[in-house]
Amino acid sequence: MKRDDVSTAIKALGNGEVIVYPTDTLYALGADVYNEGAVKKVFRIKKRPYSLPLPLAVANFNEIDKISHTNEVVKRVVKRFLPGPLTLLLKKKDSISSIVTGGHDTIAVRIPKNDIALEVLSRFSPITATSANIHGKKTSFFLNELKMQFRNDICIYLDNGRLNAPPSTIVDLTSKEPIIVRKGAITKEEILKVI
Repeated sequence: MKRDDVSTAIKALGNGEVIVYPTDTLYALGADVYNEGAVKKVFRIKKRPYSLPLPLAVANFNEIDKISHTNEVVKRVVKRFLPGPLTLLLKKKDSISSIVTGGHDTIAVRIPKNDIALEVLSRFSPITATSANIHGKKTSFFLNELKMQFRNDICIYLDNGRLNAPPSTIVDLTSKEPIIVRKGAITKEEILKVI
């Protein structure tokens, strides 16, 4: 991976384009969440219904705090598990369009433990983090297969080799008791210990 590739990706994001980038689990579709046109491109490219929210990726806790309502519990969970395979479901702030969240008042946000993703996010955050696949189809572990699938819809692909890790755990922290929405690498017991 060349630094030029990341710089090109940052420029593309700023121009409202969609990129494919690696996370610690799979490849993801990335777009500027504050650019409604770019967000709509993600839905179109992925053939994803607008009623389904798009998860987001950010660089650090401060970014999470900018886009969602946080507290000490959220801060402790972030400090212990992120970057890593954990997605937090939190109440969104008004700065995030309801198009991104499928009309819901919550957002799914994570900090992927991947050097390329973190470099992108340190320079351009938040971006969408939905898996790089056509809705309802399996995500490919290989960039070449993704290029064939998306053709000319994606302007840049950031290559990190074969990616095939278990999905992130999704935990809802909007109420007193954490709720595991999707099981993954981190267990509810581990989260409860931190809380």
